[in-house]
Amino acid sequence: MPINKLLIANRGEIAVRINRAARELGIRTVQVHSAADADSLAVELADEAVDIGPPAAAKSYLNAGAILEAARETGADAVHPGYGFLAENAEFADAVETAGMIFVGPRGDTIRRMGDKAAARQAAQEAGVPTVPGSDGLLTDPGAARAIADKIGYPVMIKATAGGGGRGIRIAQNGDELDTLAPQAASEANAAFGDGGLYLEKVIERARHIEVQILGDGNEVVHLFERECSLQRRRQKVWEEAPSPALDAETREALCGSAVRLAKSVGYRGAGTIEYLYDDKTGEFYFIEMNTRIQVEHPVTEEITGVDLVAEMIRIAGGAPLSVRQADLAIKGHAIEVRINAEDPANNFMPFPGVVADFRFPGGPGVRFDHMLYPGYQIPPFYDSLLGKLIVHGESREHAIARLQRAVSEFRIDGLKTTAPLFSALAEDAEVRSGAVHTGWLEPWLEDNGAGLAQNEGGLAA
Repeated sequence: MPINKLLIANRGEIAVRINRAARELGIRTVQVHSAADADSLAVELADEAVDIGPPAAAKSYLNAGAILEAARETGADAVHPGYGFLAENAEFADAVETAGMIFVGPRGDTIRRMGDKAAARQAAQEAGVPTVPGSDGLLTDPGAARAIADKIGYPVMIKATAGGGGRGIRIAQNGDELDTLAPQAASEANAAFGDGGLYLEKVIERARHIEVQILGDGNEVVHLFERECSLQRRRQKVWEEAPSPALDAETREALCGSAVRLAKSVGYRGAGTIEYLYDDKTGEFYFIEMNTRIQVEHPVTEEITGVDLVAEMIRIAGGAPLSVRQADLAIKGHAIEVRINAEDPANNFMPFPGVVADFRFPGGPGVRFDHMLYPGYQIPPFYDSLLGKLIVHGESREHAIARLQRAVSEFRIDGLKTTAPLFSALAEDAEVRSGAVHTGWLEPWLEDNGAGLAQNEGGLAA
């Protein structure tokens, strides 16, 4: 059924983004917020707002009961979870639907299956999608882990079956390290996600991180090509681009086709991302996991395809079929997104909450800034430090990098230190410009160059 009133169960720039998409579709919006976000831009833009609790996320944005009560009180007929918080919580998706409302995303059973990394790996294998050599399911005991690692060869990655964000992951170079690190990974995962289940994968050294954006309506699935997210710090993405500079047309077709097969095999509904490791020495790619939600980096896909992914999610949730066909989708130019965080890159990326005194945001052709800022806004210290996402689009990758350099040079936020200088420096680096990077590239680069990323309070290089 069509959605008339949408409750946004998130905060920050993604809440602003969802609100705008819904309003353009003629849908009224309800913004839930913690006490710390009462003065946020998302609250100001929504038709209605409901305070759901104290600043701590566990008592507000992770409080499913309070969110559902807000939806009932305001007469919302749908809930959009954004990313993070409850976005990949199968029980929350079930609870929304049990309450007679629409969950804007996949069904709970799909989230449950694809959110469990071991179960998702099995689903990929059943769909004929290549997976990284490793355990067939959850590890049952240390002896089994040793046997698998000895068979596939070291180094191996110990991974939590639940959660994400780099938590519950360790790399073991030998059997003794495996015995020591596996309990640590299980303990961390259990504390963060309530699930200490682990599985093993062989480490693909100097791998690229490539992901495929898909959309499904429960019957049909299309891909919107790939994004490369190899520039990472502590397994957190900092620079994303589309398309990947590493893929030729044949590999792109095979990679994206495998993502569609997997999504179809689980009857996927909504927007999702299927992530791979790509070995550019061999040209082989391997499924690693699926994110059953909209991604932070979705704008680069929007820029190269012209498809509003958030609006499409809302339409599909309301019962509409896909509005795009695979034959109509094509890559147009090149897009890059960088994450502007309230962090000091010259001081080990220490968080830098404060007040936005004033700002100057870049503009002009091919420049977009998705954010949550206004003069006088107090950056709360309780949440992720993401302030906004600077996205550029150009006719080619070289053009996009030049446009990024120009846009970062115009960027200024008074009163804060931000990660903007990092992207100015990366855009000048010869290896970045040539596309010769991998998931382990950035951290050694930061060891050599991080101290030079000093800035003034406006967030620009000093």
